[in-house]
Amino acid sequence: MTFGQVWDFFADAANWQGPQGISTYLAQQLLLSVTSIAVASLVGLPIALWLGHLGKGGFLAINVSNVGRAVPTYAVLALLALRPGGGELGPYGREGLATLIALTLFALPPIITNAYVGMREVDREMVDAAQGMGMRGGEVFGRVELPLARPLVLTGLRLATVQVWATATIAALVAGPGLGNIITQGFATNDTTQVVAGALLVAVIAVVLEGSFALAERALDPLRASRRAGQVTVAQRPASGVAGAAGK
Repeated sequence: MTFGQVWDFFADAANWQGPQGISTYLAQQLLLSVTSIAVASLVGLPIALWLGHLGKGGFLAINVSNVGRAVPTYAVLALLALRPGGGELGPYGREGLATLIALTLFALPPIITNAYVGMREVDREMVDAAQGMGMRGGEVFGRVELPLARPLVLTGLRLATVQVWATATIAALVAGPGLGNIITQGFATNDTTQVVAGALLVAVIAVVLEGSFALAERALDPLRASRRAGQVTVAQRPASGVAGAAGK
């Protein structure tokens, strides 16, 4: 097996077409990942952010969510796949519902933990200053705490997204949807090129997701601009001093 063979596998249009083509499996895995992250965010973020704002119940919320770390995702997926009435779920494919539930449970711990910690690590002096300016609880939450907690919230979403994307491949082990089917089919036919191609595709997209979220974290960090402005001011001071001395 050589890199050229892997390239030829991707270059062959026949491998991208049909119900067992790369395009179909890629669309299924994207749908699975986006949907499970969206559901986990809708469930986990409001709870974690509000508890972080109140400063209560965090220990319970984090430990309950961390149960998902202790339970193997594949075990949950296998148990859900054994339920009666399983089958196709629209564009998600066979055992799509079981895969969605398992991935959503897997995505909750990093989302809840990082959102709660992000809220609790907001500088209390800023919160006190906002309250001293007459801001009420909801205003402090939306205009002070949430923007400052945003980098850690995005970190939780990044971790959850990359983990879910990579883990979604195991759905193929229970005849589920996603890019894992390319790998399992390659093993079934002893086609090393297909196995490597499937694994490489999953890995490359995971790296792209990681990099995209990292850039978003930098761009949306509310303190980054102020730090940069402070550095520019400090850098300009010696020059101003030299200019003043020269004028004298």
